[in-house]
Amino acid sequence: MQTIINDVVQWATHLIGAWGLPAVFFLMLLESACIPVPSEAIMPFAGFAVSEGTLTFVGIVVAGVAGNLVGSWIAYAVGYFGGRPFVDRWGKYVLLRPHHLDTAQHWFDHYGAPVVFFGRIIPIVRTFVSLPAGFGKMRFWKFTLYTVLGCVPWVALLGYIGVKLGSNWEKLRPLLHYADYVVVVALVALAIYGVVRWRRHRAPGPPPEAEGRS
Repeated sequence: MQTIINDVVQWATHLIGAWGLPAVFFLMLLESACIPVPSEAIMPFAGFAVSEGTLTFVGIVVAGVAGNLVGSWIAYAVGYFGGRPFVDRWGKYVLLRPHHLDTAQHWFDHYGAPVVFFGRIIPIVRTFVSLPAGFGKMRFWKFTLYTVLGCVPWVALLGYIGVKLGSNWEKLRPLLHYADYVVVVALVALAIYGVVRWRRHRAPGPPPEAEGRS
């Protein structure tokens, strides 16, 4: 499997080098349509192209987000009109693993529509969450809004990493997958901090008579 992924990465980077922004759009479309083309390789290489002056940062972000959106529409439509039995039957032909879909389904079942937004930075869930959104008949306009809002920070972050790494992007590519987990941990820590502050503000103060006797 790792050999296949490496071959896909080499093909993807060659495509971007030859076709620029249309290739970024196409490859990010494939990822969001549940085809195993890792964004952790696509966007950093596009960022490297920005550092070389052949592409622009705004251009790669727009192309990446647009590709993610169109690919998500495709996966959403498959889930909406085909349902889980259709995906289980035909998903193996695009290397879709059932346990990956089960993971995305679990997140969607537990958190509902918002997972389409924050799930865009979670490993596995990011790629496959559009399918359970379609299974659940999520409203199309809400799905589209959450998808765009969730894709922008992730695409921009990976592109920015590529700009900063420059020609070193490929040496560090195997480590970029862990950026998923760093972001998740940061979001969980932020959520815990917010809950703690909220509970402190809601904690009742001492009764007035107790304050008067002190």
